Amino acid sequence: MSTTTTRKAASSAPAPAPKGRPRRRFSASPTANFWLFTGPFLIGLVIFVFVPIGWSIWLSFFEARFTVTPSEFVGFENYKSILTDVDFRNSLVTFTVFAAFIVPLTWAVSLGLALLVNRITIMRAFFRSAFFLPTAVSYVAASLIWKMSLFNGVRFGLANTVIGWFGVDNIAWLASPDPPWYWLVIVTVRLWLQSGFYMILFIAALQNIPKELYEAAAIDGAKPGWQTFRHITLPQLRATSTAVILLLLIAAYQAFDEFFNLLSKATWGQPPLVELYKMALGENQNYGVGSAGAVVLTLLICVVTLIQGKIMGFGRGEESK
Repeated sequence: MSTTTTRKAASSAPAPAPKGRPRRRFSASPTANFWLFTGPFLIGLVIFVFVPIGWSIWLSFFEARFTVTPSEFVGFENYKSILTDVDFRNSLVTFTVFAAFIVPLTWAVSLGLALLVNRITIMRAFFRSAFFLPTAVSYVAASLIWKMSLFNGVRFGLANTVIGWFGVDNIAWLASPDPPWYWLVIVTVRLWLQSGFYMILFIAALQNIPKELYEAAAIDGAKPGWQTFRHITLPQLRATSTAVILLLLIAAYQAFDEFFNLLSKATWGQPPLVELYKMALGENQNYGVGSAGAVVLTLLICVVTLIQGKIMGFGRGEESK
């Protein structure tokens, strides 16, 4: 009886559903995944960076006026021409003055802002965003604001209005190189534009400093403030400070927008990139000499960067310090 009942129950039970085909999952090797994600970036890098650099080096050995496909090989004549050009050498002097102002000022201001924002506990995110916001502003737009509103040289300009409160006459900030008031305009606009970015780098470095160091210093009798900053904070920021200074120096070599828009057609106070722009895209359109100048400027940046990195210990491990 029980056997018959069991057979009937087994026959009335629903049959198990047939198994479907196993789904094929996409799987690739780590090498394929690497090229899948980095391939588009590398292709863009080759097309828009490496190819133009190679083409510029090739052009620097040819006579290339009004054409980018020259046929007359001139060897190192373009390099000789750019190195003996008075305007180009003066532009290197201009860069030296600009770098002497902007590099230490930006380093000090960005570090000071980082220390200030890192200490406050109320609305920290707001102040961090407020100081970082100028980084998103176009250099061209900021230069035009500085030129047409803040330092426009007329009585109703903001700068002349402020100094007028103290009985100082109007100043034509961008009119002439003597006195060189234009340096104040150029340095302040670059300082406003880039300090927020380097502030973020210093904030990240400050947050990585172990709190135990400050606690041990307090136990040893170190006073908070300058003493703690000099012996603990600043040494811990050495690597970040070195990287920031290198980036600032390279950015100073590449200065173009503020000089080009603030000084317009002035023949004085121009950095190397503006001179190369006028040489390659001006009336003569000498792409060969302009390319040679670009190669010289690139080599100069590399040499100065390597020397400064060597002096400041960039890239050294902790064991070599």
